[in-house]
Amino acid sequence: MIVGYLAPIAFGLASIGSAIGVGMVVGKTIESVARQPELQGRLTGLMFLGIAFTEALAFIAIAVGFIPFTAPA
Repeated sequence: MIVGYLAPIAFGLASIGSAIGVGMVVGKTIESVARQPELQGRLTGLMFLGIAFTEALAFIAIAVGFIPFTAPA
């Protein structure tokens, strides 16, 4: 029965982890563009790629929460 109560915790942790990861990626991109403005286009593309990978991990973690696990006997 405890497995059913862990799914909301997993959703919350996945959301928090994803938000922290995206924040770090965007923050580092802003720092990089401030240092070398001529690389803005290339860094922006890499930033969106990093955000996509970070969000994909969050979606996988949320999907795992929907897998019905049986309680050990």
